[in-house]
Amino acid sequence: QVQLIESGGGLVQAGGSLRLSCAASGRIFSNDGVGWSRQAPGKEREFVGSISWSRSTLYGDSVKGRFTISRDDALNTWFLQMDSLKPEDSAVYYCAAQLGSGQFVYWGQGTQVTVSS
Repeated sequence: QVQLIESGGGLVQAGGSLRLSCAASGRIFSNDGVGWSRQAPGKEREFVGSISWSRSTLYGDSVKGRFTISRDDALNTWFLQMDSLKPEDSAVYYCAAQLGSGQFVYWGQGTQVTVSS
């Protein structure tokens, strides 16, 4: 059974930083793309970014230049470094994984990020 467990969420002031982690179990994702999405209250889930098995990255327009995704395949874990946070970044952040590439298939339970102004 695949499980993705996020950690690192919390409350931070605008301009600050947070680092989210996603630890996977039940499947080795070293050959798969992984990434993050987020959902704010009353809004649709939004793509944040992804990183392929070859370390190619994609980011949503709203986070480009501020967020960085990385992965440690030895730990079967990936990360979301969030800098220069804004109140509009407040959301539940979900880690996710693909089967190879394409759409996210596996999802974590989510972790809350709140950015105060």
